[in-house]
Amino acid sequence: MLKNVYTVEQVNKYIKNMFAEDFMLRNICIKGEVSNCKYHTSGHIYFTLKDASGTISAIMFAGYRRGLKFQMKEGDKVMVTGSVEVYEGAGKYQIYAREIELDGAGSLYLQFEALKKELEEMGMFAQEYKKPIPKFVKTVGIVTAPTGAAIQDIRNIATRRNPNVQLILYPALVQGDGAKESIVRGIQALEQLGVDVIIVGRGGGSIEDLWAFNEEMVARAIFDCSIPIISAVGHEVDWTIADFVSDLRAPTPSAAAELAVFDYVTTKQKLREQMLRMERSMGRSIYMARQRLEYEKSKLRFLSPQNRLNENRRHLLELEEKIADRIQRTWTTKKHQLMLLANTLDGLSPVKKISSGYAYVESNGKSVKTVEDIHVSDEISIHVSDGKMKAVVMEVSRNE
Repeated sequence: MLKNVYTVEQVNKYIKNMFAEDFMLRNICIKGEVSNCKYHTSGHIYFTLKDASGTISAIMFAGYRRGLKFQMKEGDKVMVTGSVEVYEGAGKYQIYAREIELDGAGSLYLQFEALKKELEEMGMFAQEYKKPIPKFVKTVGIVTAPTGAAIQDIRNIATRRNPNVQLILYPALVQGDGAKESIVRGIQALEQLGVDVIIVGRGGGSIEDLWAFNEEMVARAIFDCSIPIISAVGHEVDWTIADFVSDLRAPTPSAAAELAVFDYVTTKQKLREQMLRMERSMGRSIYMARQRLEYEKSKLRFLSPQNRLNENRRHLLELEEKIADRIQRTWTTKKHQLMLLANTLDGLSPVKKISSGYAYVESNGKSVKTVEDIHVSDEISIHVSDGKMKAVVMEVSRNE
């Protein structure tokens, strides 16, 4: 009798198709305890779901991790939503997770989202209703547990930043029965007291621990309060309805103290440093001003009428000396030139020549220089050193 023989691959494919055709397995929610949880460097999460009777392998691919709101760890009770499929390579089935929620918190998340949507549609989260936080506060009201870490962090930060600020604590229940009513009473009491700003918050915890800050009555008390409110609930990753409706959200109670209390100590130190810089700058400015003043004084002395008069007098004396010196030099030069001209004139003087035996002849009032200037029978005058004579020309002859 012949048998039908199949390969492992064929069998695995057949089983995989069976799983794929099962509608329930394509979208199933399984709850259990987390074990063997490993966060791979690729971003995928590998873990095992177990309960008292058995286990099932699970994987969440990196693309779905954006929806994971908590850090999954060993022993967590979770609800995993996804599809159960066969992995052909290993011949085993596992659940491919699309959503993971902490067991017991799923209904709370639904309530949270529903209330958030309702209050947002009512405009309670709108930015125009947010009151500004005063920059320089004198009194800070705090609504939190009196023994928790939150109040200690707020006290330490506030005292370090400004030891003069007054902290007023309303010791409220922040978890369990009566917590929401206690928080509302604290907000209203501090509002009546007239503090400058109110911090409402507590330390971290699960969604159940923080649920009092997701209550509608707490949200309305924050929205209706006339004093600015800073919410500081849980850690940085925790968000509550109080965070959305408050005037300012702080990621931690310590951060809320930093946002509420002005850093007086650091500012005082900065002002002291600024004052020293201003004093040094003022000293330099005064020194430069004095230098300019001295310069202007010397310039004014130089430009003063008396100084200008003295300068003009000195200049006039210099000009007088130069003129006198030039006159003296000119007089000496002219005197010397006159002496030379006198000697020259003396050498050319007719009187001197006549006294040496020469005579001066003229005819009709004109000097006789050549024989052509005179004719026979012309009357001439002959001048000698001690007189003159009249004569008539008897003969005229030219030298050969």
